[in-house]
Amino acid sequence: METRTQKFEASQIVYEDNHLLVINKKVGQLVQGDKTGDESLLESIKNFIKIRDEKSGNVFLGLVHRIDRPTSGLVIYAKTSKALSRLTQMVKNREIKKTYWAVVAKEMIPQSQRLVHYLKKNEKNNKAVVFPKVTEGAKEAILTYQVLKTLDHYLLLEVDLETGRHHQIRAQLSKTGVPIKGDLKYGAPRSNPDGGISLHARKLVFVHPVTKENIEIIAPVPNNDAVWRACEA
Repeated sequence: METRTQKFEASQIVYEDNHLLVINKKVGQLVQGDKTGDESLLESIKNFIKIRDEKSGNVFLGLVHRIDRPTSGLVIYAKTSKALSRLTQMVKNREIKKTYWAVVAKEMIPQSQRLVHYLKKNEKNNKAVVFPKVTEGAKEAILTYQVLKTLDHYLLLEVDLETGRHHQIRAQLSKTGVPIKGDLKYGAPRSNPDGGISLHARKLVFVHPVTKENIEIIAPVPNNDAVWRACEA
């Protein structure tokens, strides 16, 4: 297992109404159950809502999108079936804008760049293989990054996704020569103390699926990491 399991806390909720619940995921938390058998956020949030709201029946909660277990940041859950179906369609239509922060090796790279690669998932090692041109079985992967801050040993990148592929940011940045801090799977020289990687789902912008208001949510970075704290300073 790449990371330690962490218990869900009420303080992780950054937005909630009758239809949506958005949390700031910690490193190591599973958004949905997997073969490890560890408790997922889906189950622990359901239990939390059942107790908090004193619900006698089952709690409806649907996962709208995923982020990797070793990463941190924003995850949307739907509290109604109407919101879930609409948000799922919005994800397919790329109507939810996702912005990530990534701490990478300090190398000479362009201040901003649009990266276009083709990714193929290797099921055996759960890793994305990157190709520079159209390849059979590979899906187009596009992101744009800009350098937000230069630290003593690292760069802070802001990454905007145009597509949503398996391990996309991790694989594309590694291919560009700047693996994410702590990401041993994609070429980082050493792990992070918490077993995670320095990739954070920082911001979500979307139109509320029911009320139609414009929603913008920003998640604070993990406060237990000195490098992350320096990024937000």
